[in-house]
Amino acid sequence: MTKPVLTSSGKPRLTTSAMIASIAGEGQRTKPAPFGHALVAAAKERPEIVGLTADLGKYTDLHIFAQAYPDRFYQMGMAEQVMFGAASGLAAEGFTPFATTYAVFASRRAYDFIHQTIAEEDRNVKIVCALPGLTSGYGPSHQATEDLALMRAIPGMTVIDPCDAHEIEQAVPVIADHRGPVYMRLLRGQVPLVLDEYGYRFEIGKAKVIRDGTDVLVISSGLLTMRTLEAAAKLAADKVSVAVLHVPTIKPLDTATILAEAGKTGRLVVVAENHTVVGGLGEAVAGLLMRNGLSPRFRQIGLPDEFLAAGALPTLHDRYGISTDAICTSLKAWLAG
Repeated sequence: MTKPVLTSSGKPRLTTSAMIASIAGEGQRTKPAPFGHALVAAAKERPEIVGLTADLGKYTDLHIFAQAYPDRFYQMGMAEQVMFGAASGLAAEGFTPFATTYAVFASRRAYDFIHQTIAEEDRNVKIVCALPGLTSGYGPSHQATEDLALMRAIPGMTVIDPCDAHEIEQAVPVIADHRGPVYMRLLRGQVPLVLDEYGYRFEIGKAKVIRDGTDVLVISSGLLTMRTLEAAAKLAADKVSVAVLHVPTIKPLDTATILAEAGKTGRLVVVAENHTVVGGLGEAVAGLLMRNGLSPRFRQIGLPDEFLAAGALPTLHDRYGISTDAICTSLKAWLAG
């Protein structure tokens, strides 16, 4: 057996395999391809569901749907704009298209087609996109760090950032039943399981308190809810009490729950998201608090307003402050300040 190469700090040297979009920690419970399996299950009950991809079926887990329903699967090639235009047309004829690609290609390359042919026409298209935020180490071409800001700016677009496999499985049939365009971030492959331990149930437009606490309220979405829960467990050993409010629906925002939790006195309020600090959940929450006369101590955990580096994901998550250890460090510093 070959021994791993160690760095000067004694940690195993990361290889290029650490750059792929796996966010599961060592020994963490996972579930394979939750989106693909959930879509197959939903399609059994909904014959109008069809699947489209832009040459990325295997990398968005849509290949599972293609195997189950080859006559309802459309491989559109490397033509994202054409794919979303076709999805709009299918929706106009009564189908419920699930169109999948990478988040960078939907939010940047095909933005005008989504805006004009899907959103403005109020077409019932579900846009489901892999590699959200910093879940790829391959640099700005693949890092969709601004997708939530772009999509929440489109009138009528529902925007969802699920945390784990459990939530993805629950979200698929819910967004299939929801009338209107939806943009949902996707975690693919072996996806961590977290929220099933808390009896969690996904609902569009609803935020849920996953863990209560008295020192800090962290309002989080997506991957950062998982990381914040890990940080909260670690900080409990240091007698730091962290509440976690999971906000999977970025638009429409659950304003009532956020205001109720942020209005409790004596807690630092932190928004944590796998997205640039510009235009995402953090600024949505900050604006909500200001408009309603609330002014708690407020901080953001998010990606900086810059083009990010390429590299191994664990290294990048530490560097940009969204790893579990980095979150612990930030929360401790802010509480002490």
